[in-house]
Amino acid sequence: MKSEPAWLDVRLAETQPDLLAAQRLRYRVFVGELGADGPLVDHDAQLERDEFDPIVDHLVLVDTRRDPAAGNHVVGVYRLLRGDAAERFGRFYCDDEYDLTPLRGSGRRLVELGRSCVDPAYRGGSGMFMLWNALADYVLDNGIEIMFGVASFHGTDIEALAPALSWLHHHHLAPPELRPTARPPNAQTMDLIPADRLDRRAAMTVMPALIKAYLRLGGVVGQDAWVDHAFNTTDVFLLMDTAAMSERHRKFYQDRWQGA
Repeated sequence: MKSEPAWLDVRLAETQPDLLAAQRLRYRVFVGELGADGPLVDHDAQLERDEFDPIVDHLVLVDTRRDPAAGNHVVGVYRLLRGDAAERFGRFYCDDEYDLTPLRGSGRRLVELGRSCVDPAYRGGSGMFMLWNALADYVLDNGIEIMFGVASFHGTDIEALAPALSWLHHHHLAPPELRPTARPPNAQTMDLIPADRLDRRAAMTVMPALIKAYLRLGGVVGQDAWVDHAFNTTDVFLLMDTAAMSERHRKFYQDRWQGA
């Protein structure tokens, strides 16, 4: 079993330099790599930010060998919006893309996950799993029962994404009583290829690694995808029941760490 690197730390963002470094990382990944844009993106300062940043918790992966004054010490980030904070603010980020009525009506404690990214130099190592372990602690500490958010495919070529989207539709739909539905006019059906014509290998080849990891933890998806032209992505709604995923979560980490 591998140990975590001593020079990596995970914490909730504590200072303005932490937040700015997280926004700078998001700019490098979402704008620089993926071609995203938005009304509050600061291209001059190279910060990817929006109106939700002041009200969310930022879970950050920090390289302690880097000086925060240089602004590059955050090498991974998850943005967490609890249901109580969203209620005070008036909405979740996902409200623009999906009708969340079923989740709001469930009476369960919610947290929305978003803006997840890791610096390219730190991908493929233990950083993402450290973030997920810290996320599990956050869920327990706050009594969260359902985690949700949108996860993205790069690009908006639906034909190229059809095998993966169809696989999600036929094999991983959320229960009807919890299933959000994509909002028009950007809603895109995921029922593109009949189930009996699907090839699992082709679907998994197109599927982003993060979505595959969520599925391994028992994640399920909402109705239809949502095409985000501003971010150059095709989004799917992912939902995880924390009670249902607990055993899968433990086995997932055991398998990853012992097999790494």
